[in-house]
Amino acid sequence: MKTNPSRKTLVLNCGSSSVKYKVFEMPSERILAEGNLKRGAEQSFEDMLEEIFRIAGPDVDMTAHRVVHGADLFPASVLVTEEVMRRMESVSYLAPLHNPINLEGIRLAQRHYPSIPHAAVFDTSFHQTMPPTSYLYSIPYEYYERHKIRKYGFHGTSHRYVMGRASELMGMPADKLRLISCHIGNGVSVTAIRNGESYDTSMGLTPLAGVTMGTRSGNIDPAVIPYLERLEGIETDEVLRVLNHQSGLLGISGISNDIRDLLKIAKEGHERSQLALDLFVSKLHQYIGLYFARLNGADGIIFTAGVGENSPEIREKICQGLEFAGVYLDREANAAGSGERMISSAYSPCKVMVIPTNEEIVMARDAVELVENQPAWGTGRIAITV
Repeated sequence: MKTNPSRKTLVLNCGSSSVKYKVFEMPSERILAEGNLKRGAEQSFEDMLEEIFRIAGPDVDMTAHRVVHGADLFPASVLVTEEVMRRMESVSYLAPLHNPINLEGIRLAQRHYPSIPHAAVFDTSFHQTMPPTSYLYSIPYEYYERHKIRKYGFHGTSHRYVMGRASELMGMPADKLRLISCHIGNGVSVTAIRNGESYDTSMGLTPLAGVTMGTRSGNIDPAVIPYLERLEGIETDEVLRVLNHQSGLLGISGISNDIRDLLKIAKEGHERSQLALDLFVSKLHQYIGLYFARLNGADGIIFTAGVGENSPEIREKICQGLEFAGVYLDREANAAGSGERMISSAYSPCKVMVIPTNEEIVMARDAVELVENQPAWGTGRIAITV
């Protein structure tokens, strides 16, 4: 029987101050190396990448790169070509803090490994199945046509991974399930999944929208921006900086954006920390409740990412408000154990699961699939809809 050849796959998640990486042996999915390099005071981004390339070695067969924003040009992962790079650059204005550094990582990998395929995996791709009633804003339609102003959604690779694992845990095919996936870290997004596809999600044109987050405001009245400009005498960019970096849990508590800190301080009687936590849970309830309505019920709720995976207190607070929808938590299962598990009671109509996310393995699988389905990999599988 013919077996697939082993392929050494380097997965990169490039940020401005750090680069996360994993090296897989595929298709066994064995991890050969992993790490998170943070840039030193005198270290360039290129220096960080060269260090990772040294660790990965010269025998890498392919790379996979996280790209935050693909707009509506990329409904699936793609092999990188010059045309793909041009298309990605054309929408970088939608994620100016992320896309340029993502693309620079691709260029450096291409330069270091010029004879192997490189794949781009987009945070936004999973959400391209949303209907117009989910992704359109109620502004003049011409702005959508001319400027692509619409909801795109993020954390798509994470939501896609946990959907697959939930299907396994529940013993049902993903295309028969209604799921609400809660990716709760410093960034937070909630996604309604119907029949194996994203149906709605909380983040919008940018990752600033949606639920209250660690330092991001989430949804606010748009009129707040010009109002603050007038009252504080500041420019739009400064207001956006405040909304992105000084708001959310940090802004309300005045102390920290870390849920662990706030839970501890709130127990000591700090009222604003408790208020921040209560507001956080309330905003999550708003989206989860909305998605119960949009899906006409749900078969399961998934908790993932740093807080979702590791904070039984937050999970319990969220589930306490959802009994109306058939969500009943097993408090002992919620408080005990770690890793992937079911934490709802045996009689809960809606199952509740904790599923550690694994975006890197999805990226590696996508890269392998693209290469195997496109032997002449230099042409790529270009998903372009414009």
